[in-house]
Amino acid sequence: MPEESKPAEQQLFAYELYPTVDTVLEPAPINRDWMDNAHQRHPYRCLPLVIANQSGWVLRSTAGFRAYWYGGVNKEDVEIQFDAHEDNRIVSHFGSAVITFTVPFLFRTPPGINLWVKGPSNMVKDGIQPLEGVVESDWLASTFTMNWKITRQNEWVRFEKGEPYCMLVPVPRGLAESLVPRQTQLSTNPELQEQYRLWEEGRKGFLHGLRTRDPEAVKRGWQKDYFQGRTPDGKEIDEHQTRLSIKEFEKDKKAE
Repeated sequence: MPEESKPAEQQLFAYELYPTVDTVLEPAPINRDWMDNAHQRHPYRCLPLVIANQSGWVLRSTAGFRAYWYGGVNKEDVEIQFDAHEDNRIVSHFGSAVITFTVPFLFRTPPGINLWVKGPSNMVKDGIQPLEGVVESDWLASTFTMNWKITRQNEWVRFEKGEPYCMLVPVPRGLAESLVPRQTQLSTNPELQEQYRLWEEGRKGFLHGLRTRDPEAVKRGWQKDYFQGRTPDGKEIDEHQTRLSIKEFEKDKKAE
């Protein structure tokens, strides 16, 4: 591609707020423990799940600790016990059973791009829930925190050192609002209706084959059309993605 025709590079900056920052910031991993441990790792056959796992960057905890909520609304009603030394970047600050992680970066996105600050996609934790927010990070001159709310009182919840506690997903500002929602009968789109009919027939036939132990269906194991980016009538989708290539954050050598 000629240099002048290449799209302009869109940069995402993570400005370090302190001289020394040991919080790991990296592309979100594809793997999840519960998916690895499932029978034949079958959750990885769900491509939307797999793509969601990778759609951004994660920050990893600087300490291993456990937390206990005594049931009250005050910040003192959460007790945090660290595996080693106390880490003042992980505290009970707001009350209401919320644990707060300090984020040691000020993020700056390209114009019109927000950051969806959330828990790591499909990374299940029992007894505690990530609190998510959308930040206008293209102009904000301050950082933000990542918060988790304990949902079960009088039980310990735990984070391991190096465990992802935050995921950053870029989203265009105003995209959802720009869409014009319409609800209508599928018959108003004959082409799509025919595609759906083909898919439905194929799905029913495949499930019947599995139930009756049809050798071909058993050998296939699962239907791969969506995973392979193929419509029910066999058309292949050029822009289909089965894996993301999220870039690493590069250290600015001039600042070292």
